[in-house]
Amino acid sequence: MNNRKLYDHKNVENQIYQYWIDKNYFSSYPDKRKPYTVIMPPPNITGILHMGHILNNTIQDILIRYARMKGYNACWIPGTDHASIATEAKIASYLKKKGLSKEKIGRQEFLKLACQWKNKYEQIIINQIKKIGCSCDWNRNKFTMDSIMNESVTKIFVKLYKEGKIYRDYSIVNWDPYAKTTVSNEEIIYKKYNGKLFYIQYKIEGENNFLTVATTRPETILADTAICVNPKDKRYFNLKNKRVIIPLCSRSIPIIEDDYVDMNFGTGCLKITPAHEKNDKLIADRHNLSVINIFDDRAIINKNGLIFNGKERFKAREEIIEFLKSKKRLVKIENYIYNIGISERTKSIIEPKLSIQWFVNMKDFIIPTLNFINNKKINFYPKNRKKFNHWLYNIHDWNISRQLWWGHRLPVYYYNNEDFVVSETIEGALKEARIKSDKIFLSYKELRQENNVLDTWFSSWLWPISVFDGIRFPNNNEIKYYYPTQNLVTAPDILFFWVTRMIMSGYYLMGTPPFKKIYFTGVVKDKQNLKMSKSLGNSPNPIDLIDKYGADAVRVGILLSANTGNDLIFEENLCLKGRNLANKIWNAFILINTLKSGNCLKTNIYAELAIKWFDHKINKFFYKIEFSLKKDRFYESFMMIYKLFWHDFCSLYLELIKSNSRFLNKKIMNQTLFLFKKIIKLFHPYMPFITEKIWQNFKSKKNENDLIITNLQKQYFFKKKLIKKFKKSITFISRIRNLRIQKKIKLLILSENKKNLFYSLIFKLGNLSSLHVFKKKPKKKYDSLIFETKEYFIPKLLNYNKLEQKKKIFIKKNFLKQIKKKISNKKFLEHALLDIVKKEKKKELDCLKKIFLLKKKINEF
Repeated sequence: MNNRKLYDHKNVENQIYQYWIDKNYFSSYPDKRKPYTVIMPPPNITGILHMGHILNNTIQDILIRYARMKGYNACWIPGTDHASIATEAKIASYLKKKGLSKEKIGRQEFLKLACQWKNKYEQIIINQIKKIGCSCDWNRNKFTMDSIMNESVTKIFVKLYKEGKIYRDYSIVNWDPYAKTTVSNEEIIYKKYNGKLFYIQYKIEGENNFLTVATTRPETILADTAICVNPKDKRYFNLKNKRVIIPLCSRSIPIIEDDYVDMNFGTGCLKITPAHEKNDKLIADRHNLSVINIFDDRAIINKNGLIFNGKERFKAREEIIEFLKSKKRLVKIENYIYNIGISERTKSIIEPKLSIQWFVNMKDFIIPTLNFINNKKINFYPKNRKKFNHWLYNIHDWNISRQLWWGHRLPVYYYNNEDFVVSETIEGALKEARIKSDKIFLSYKELRQENNVLDTWFSSWLWPISVFDGIRFPNNNEIKYYYPTQNLVTAPDILFFWVTRMIMSGYYLMGTPPFKKIYFTGVVKDKQNLKMSKSLGNSPNPIDLIDKYGADAVRVGILLSANTGNDLIFEENLCLKGRNLANKIWNAFILINTLKSGNCLKTNIYAELAIKWFDHKINKFFYKIEFSLKKDRFYESFMMIYKLFWHDFCSLYLELIKSNSRFLNKKIMNQTLFLFKKIIKLFHPYMPFITEKIWQNFKSKKNENDLIITNLQKQYFFKKKLIKKFKKSITFISRIRNLRIQKKIKLLILSENKKNLFYSLIFKLGNLSSLHVFKKKPKKKYDSLIFETKEYFIPKLLNYNKLEQKKKIFIKKNFLKQIKKKISNKKFLEHALLDIVKKEKKKELDCLKKIFLLKKKINEF
């Protein structure tokens, strides 16, 4: 047994984790026990994990370890996400540094490189998850693009298409010019932008008059197909059926009327650019306007931009403004603040673009999902129903196609140029295409699979079902046993990307929600209040922290930051507190292990009382901790155990039983060990490594279970009165100690009961010379001490303490008078330096504080 005073995590953690793996403790198979299932939100394979992942996985591990110890069949499924846009952006950046691009190396080589990237970073992530102590079932580890997942995704796409829930259409989408793909509304960050509002003249065709239009985007003028005014705007009644000339070319466009136009914005005239603005496209559809696209996939002006062809969009804006100035078509420029969309993954400014894409029709999913949420079939912590409802009521059809190579390729096969079929396999596609085209001899060579891949979230929304292969085989034993899962622990920023859509797929495929409870963690932030993330690089490397402090300490550090779902500021010194706690637990273990060698028949009334009290108190805490965990109060439950161990067990219990430790009898030693093992059980879900190590040293029988599978007690017998009495005694002892008397004193208690066990406790911890119980009040030579309606007595000889305090007060008051006289002197204030005046005022304040404390001491007698 190692008697080192400092716990050495480096010699414990790898050994213990491998021991758990070898014993197959993390694995789960369907059996007669109740299942407790958790699915890990799969981290992206874009690099190492950050502290947000550590928080999330620590909480999941607490839940799964606690469930395992409560006798459930605990199943925690880990996995990683292919993260199409993020991963492809990382690989593209890597290629760019080598002077290459994905187009240069081709699709097949690019996908080979992506697989190598995935293998590398998936292993890094798995190792990090293992390092923190997560008890995942590694036999069930999943990747969102492995063969089972891929088949599942394809199957659902085909099913939705056949049912008319997936369609292909031209629409204005959010275009990321850097990644050259569409992104969803939820993947955009909107920021306030200090821009300009440009007032530009359009000449009215056939007249010498002009119409002034205000716009923030002059670079799109050559894509204009109309000018629109509100039909109620009296200023423009005379312009009905007229046309204007675009100021950058000779093309004329109509003036149209539509109620959409805000008469109070700018001049009340709106330029309509259907290819580059969603609302403009809607107006264009209503008025049968033409559509002109002037940007390529990189947001560079194309040939429709005439002399500005080849210019980057913001460079083109500058040149167009100069051109308009030279032609005297620019009336004025105003400062104007508006929102711009930024791609969350690439930080590129989003460009609205008309494009042909694939969509999921969301209308059939809204009402069932709202019913799940509003009927409380899923519990939320903290509550977020209002956010859910708002998003669902305002939901748009889901654009699921992405112009990328890394991801699930759409199971769409084209023939005869734009004709297509949707099929799970190319063989099935060929058969269907032959029937549709009426070409019996149509060959595989004439089929062309869609280049686009699916939105990452299209595979993730199936995650709770596909991890049990419940899409390919809907009635298999695993999906019937493990689904629905118990808890989903996730960050609030993927509420709409992922959580809501999983609820939708749960309804659509299983008829039930995919989880019973959702816990939203807070967002982990740095000292500057910025979210910790890979892209910002402001998160410490968790592995470095684990190497320095230990996994248990890092888990404690993140828990000490995380108070009930609120955003949290993580600081490294919290891991130091975790390490201090680990050392405290280790030292308690060493002390108790030392006590085991004693052997004496002598009884210890203090120890017996302490054992009785602590056994009842820890049983009460078992109940309270379980209640807190059911309510997802992880910080609260941990702090209960922390205080129970540090204050009650170490500071009180061990102090009461360890005096003359060599003479402790066997009963007290065994009961102390029994109580300490109870504490170790409580700590285990939070600090698994040190607790398992200590447990193995204390295992009394060869057939005794390891801590990880040891059952927590199910009944919690405790006496509230006993716990309350002990607490009152400790409070009273604190009052006696606060008398600040150097020598031991005599205490008299007025009571009918002379056999109260708590009197012995007061005698030991109160530093008393003697304790006597009287039925009548003693003579006048005693001073009275009142505590909670009871009267106690101490010798009047202690009055000298009062006199001492009163003398000190008298001296301080005289000193205070001198200071007040000084700082009230006008001449002193006029001539003295400011620092000297401040010092004198500080002396006054300090003196007042000391007088207050001395008076308080007198009142304690």
